[in-house]
Amino acid sequence: MKNLLAKRIDSKLKKLTSEVLGFDIEEKIKQLPTPVNEFGYDPFGFKPETLKYAALPAYIIYRYYFRVQVFDIENVPDRNIMFVANHAGQLPFDGFLIAASLLLEKDPPRLVRSMVEKWAPTLPFVSTFFARTGQIVGTPENAIKLLNMKESLLVFPEGVKGINKTFDKRYQLQEFGTGFMKIAMATKTPIIPVAVIGSEEQQPSFANLKKIGAIFGMPAFPITPTFPWLFPVGILPYPVRYRIHFGRPMTFTESPEGDEDILMRNVSEVRSTLQSMIYTGLKKRKSVFW
Repeated sequence: MKNLLAKRIDSKLKKLTSEVLGFDIEEKIKQLPTPVNEFGYDPFGFKPETLKYAALPAYIIYRYYFRVQVFDIENVPDRNIMFVANHAGQLPFDGFLIAASLLLEKDPPRLVRSMVEKWAPTLPFVSTFFARTGQIVGTPENAIKLLNMKESLLVFPEGVKGINKTFDKRYQLQEFGTGFMKIAMATKTPIIPVAVIGSEEQQPSFANLKKIGAIFGMPAFPITPTFPWLFPVGILPYPVRYRIHFGRPMTFTESPEGDEDILMRNVSEVRSTLQSMIYTGLKKRKSVFW
């Protein structure tokens, strides 16, 4: 009886999802190149079938809340890629929306694995949810293994400095780490810069009380117009319009064990290219919300 009810619910959900999205999500999932074992999981705990249930709420948030516009997605080749994006907004909706754009808008679709902060999986239920939807803890070993599996990776070289920066520094890229470049060079993976416009306004921070954040095991404690005053509603992002710009692939063929100056030059080239794309995107934007 329970199995019959589950099948009916699954069938109705599939029908509803297909009607709202305008395509069969299961067919999209089948096109993903991710290898799985006989139980449907990949080595990191990702279960593609999970996307079938996450697709509808993700699409509603993507299409109707943030009203995402995507530019130059044709620049993304059908191979393993490292996406390097700017980071902001207190909560990582930028990573979610980039991943959603490549799953929903690209043909064939791409599954993008995000490198999450090491503290994130310590939150209740988050570790399982992240794993099932394809996210992994940001370690070099995990990144190299994924790229060698021909997967695609999304990284934010600014780290917490980017996502928690205050509003006066909006759209100003913070210092980049060099780890992403070492990994890209070691695995011969092209880099595509991704400029995200809108994340800085989704929840602007006017102060960051790091010491208070440390008490709760958080990398920051932002003060925004609604947080912590209206907690828990105050943590929700504002319905800004996201605009995601995909750049052209950048290839770096030098050895990661070579000259440190070459490594820094390559990092600087990616950072300056991304910053230029951000400024261009801002000039084209006419409104934060429309």
